[in-house]
Amino acid sequence: MSRTQDAIASAEAHSAHNYHPLPIVVASADGAWMTDVEGRRYLDMLAGYSALNFGHGNRRLIDAARAQLERVTLTSRAFHHDRFAEFCTQLAELCGKEMVLPMNTGAEAIETAVKTARKWGYEVKGVPDGHAKIVVAANNFHGRTTTIVSFSTDHEARDHYGPYTPGFEIVPYGDLTAMERAVTAHTVAVLLEPIQGEAGVLVPPAGYLRGVRELTRERNVLFIADEIQSGLGRTGRTFACEHEGVVPDVYVLGKALGGGVVPVSAVVADRDVLGVFRPGEHGSTFGGNPLACAVALEVIAMLRSGEYQQRAAELGEHLHAELGLLVGGGAVEAVRGRGLWAGVDIVPSRGTGREISEKLMDRGVLVKDTHGSTIRIAPPLVISKEDLDWGLDQLRAVLSE
Repeated sequence: MSRTQDAIASAEAHSAHNYHPLPIVVASADGAWMTDVEGRRYLDMLAGYSALNFGHGNRRLIDAARAQLERVTLTSRAFHHDRFAEFCTQLAELCGKEMVLPMNTGAEAIETAVKTARKWGYEVKGVPDGHAKIVVAANNFHGRTTTIVSFSTDHEARDHYGPYTPGFEIVPYGDLTAMERAVTAHTVAVLLEPIQGEAGVLVPPAGYLRGVRELTRERNVLFIADEIQSGLGRTGRTFACEHEGVVPDVYVLGKALGGGVVPVSAVVADRDVLGVFRPGEHGSTFGGNPLACAVALEVIAMLRSGEYQQRAAELGEHLHAELGLLVGGGAVEAVRGRGLWAGVDIVPSRGTGREISEKLMDRGVLVKDTHGSTIRIAPPLVISKEDLDWGLDQLRAVLSE
């Protein structure tokens, strides 16, 4: 039995089967490349679902983490530490907001945003206690906690986890008329992904986000943008909402905020929203820990240069031009996305998304399927044009087989 087979067999025997990973066992990684236990190299075209926007082993991020590891890693929020205020200040400035509530994972941040919206609704808007409603979109993916799957339309994520948390209304993504009908006097927030990643990198119709922003402002409802996957450079802008000139009331951030080094997430909003919390009402032992703040501060500094956003925009234009040439050739039905992020719908007769992903793996390229016939492409923003083209060549070769 090979080292790969042995490691996979052990994982299958001793870990819960909540994932179905490709049969590769990674041992090391650098930039846009990963190396398995057998020494074979693979081009990473997934980037940890955007957690690795700045690549594997980014020297600036590793150095920031190493320096902090030598000083202090955790205090809990029972005490102040010397990186916390700086982190909150700089992240708030990056977002153009006033306050930050740091957490760890994206799902934690979404849960925090839900609690924020409800508390704001009761204490600021004046919704009767227990009647708050949050409007969400079909095919959303915001995480997998019990509350979050309560408003999921994905049966794999939702089924057999009830009873479900009430207080959510689901409308079709991109349908502004349905959104208008759903927003009532008891609505406290609209929660949306500016681009739906897990659903297949679905980009809403032009003007949709602007329409939601206008509607929520008119009706005194919070607009919460889940930028966990779409944010921090992935689409060619710091935030995907910027493509429509939209500034939400609340940003929910995660994944790339931790640079692929540590889990870091945050809810960012103005004082009139996040100011509803008082001591003891919400918290996290690891949220805003010194190590997380040190890494996230370096991420923020890197984003301020604009280098990564520009790179995603320029390489993304090239990526979509090349992928667009595949549509209509008998193997690809459609391509969607923005920046260095694409969903590619494979003609079902040519194979499932899983089968195409496995064939690409055999050629040294790593992507991931979703919803049957779709593969997602989201390489680290540090990928070279030459490596990107090589990866696209492998996709063409697989589709021509």
